[in-house]
Amino acid sequence: MPTTTKRVEAIAIVHPNAAGLDIGAREIYACVPPDRAGETIKVFGTCTSDLEQLADWFITHRVDTVAMESTGVYWIPVFELLEARGLKLSLVNGRHVKHVPGRKSDGQDCQWLQKLHALGLLTGSFRPDGEMCALRAYLRHRADLVQHRAAHVQHMQKALQQMNLLLPQVVADITGETGMASVRAIIAGERDSVKLAQFRNVRCKSSEETIAKALTGTWKEEHLFALTQAVALYDFYTEQVAACDVQIERHYGVMKPRWEPTAADTPSHAPAQRRKKRKNEPAFDVRASIIRLTGVDLAAVDGLGPNLAQRILSEIGTDMSKWATEKQFTAWLGLAPRNDISGDKVLRSRTLPSRNRAGQAFRQAATAVARSASAFGAYYRRKRAQAGPLFAQVAAAHKIARTVYHLLKYRGGL
Repeated sequence: MPTTTKRVEAIAIVHPNAAGLDIGAREIYACVPPDRAGETIKVFGTCTSDLEQLADWFITHRVDTVAMESTGVYWIPVFELLEARGLKLSLVNGRHVKHVPGRKSDGQDCQWLQKLHALGLLTGSFRPDGEMCALRAYLRHRADLVQHRAAHVQHMQKALQQMNLLLPQVVADITGETGMASVRAIIAGERDSVKLAQFRNVRCKSSEETIAKALTGTWKEEHLFALTQAVALYDFYTEQVAACDVQIERHYGVMKPRWEPTAADTPSHAPAQRRKKRKNEPAFDVRASIIRLTGVDLAAVDGLGPNLAQRILSEIGTDMSKWATEKQFTAWLGLAPRNDISGDKVLRSRTLPSRNRAGQAFRQAATAVARSASAFGAYYRRKRAQAGPLFAQVAAAHKIARTVYHLLKYRGGL
């Protein structure tokens, strides 16, 4: 019988002018397509002048798109400089780049990246626009400052406990008015517990007698010294957080609105509710800045508030066209289950571990509505009764994320 042959088509080249970069602390290995004249792999330094030479070399070899791994923070100056020179950058998660056995050297890594990128097998990570990246950098730095300050609050508590001064046990927060007034008086030399108790704020639930009893202890010099330094460091970080808030407010002021109002169009937002200001909230009106920028009041979404709203906004940006549907958006956030299917049968369905900061913020918002009387709160409690708190957290976060997606994409009201 005559045999029939089938033609197997080769994998098409999607990006014929693609290049690959392997970035380190001191050296950068670059690879251009193999059909270009001269050497196709070249090593560059990491100084700014070296990066300019790298960009010139790419332009000379007619490169228009470059793939690189997100290695630490070393990729950031390379990404920004090449992007400013007009090249299209694709930032790739190193976990997604699987090397064939034996291919593990800097030269081979950049060559492998170039080949995969030319074949269109790499997916670039999402990165918001320049203004949002700057806002994101400010907010991440502010979060680090708040975290560092929290460690010195623990040092204050430790020093007080070692002197058997039980102030943390009788006040809800030692960094509140009653707690800090008492601690500063101790540092200033006051040892009379009755006088220290007189710094009690009228809203404090503990009585002066209870506070005076708790502030009777041993006054060891070494622990007083540790307490003094902890308070000084706490004050220093508080000043840095305030300076960071000023810079963030200034950055909001120079950002242009991301929406174009019509004559009959006004930003939709709920009336401001009077509520107690939280300790770590910025000093300026974050909510008004978000409304001016986006045209919608994200802080009015149950569970978010101004702080979480600006965190999420800085991570996802305002252009929802990056995700065609809300399903793609929630999958990127790590809030949608991954279904492993074989033979038309779902083998496993679970959400994968994710370090997506926006997804973590939505999970935090879901936890915040657990006891609220809102629709999100009722949904959370219903899902918790079905499958437990972890399942309910992801389900409620998924619903809140879809709400934010529609608000930013269609600027609908709440």
